Amino acid sequence: MLDKNVLSLLGLAMRAKKIVTGDVLMKNIRQKKVYFVLIAEDASENTKKKYVDKCSYYHIDYQINGFIDEISRAIGKDNRVALGIVDRGFADKIKSK
Repeated sequence: MLDKNVLSLLGLAMRAKKIVTGDVLMKNIRQKKVYFVLIAEDASENTKKKYVDKCSYYHIDYQINGFIDEISRAIGKDNRVALGIVDRGFADKIKSK
């Protein structure tokens, strides 16, 4: 479960257009444009492995925390299992929480 402050930061980052999801997230990981990836705990094992392997290979910090509903509600999108933060300031603040 994510902290209330982290959820607020995710909403703020989304409004600032500093969050990417889906295919754009995978593309940005490959291009090393993402500073932090958040993966939902209740995502399928295959999905978690895909993101963890990609982040490990490209040396991008990631965390498996929160639930799909929680993350989706925080950013105002439906069914988001992973999201990437493309701003170093937001990424550092979320990692510290």
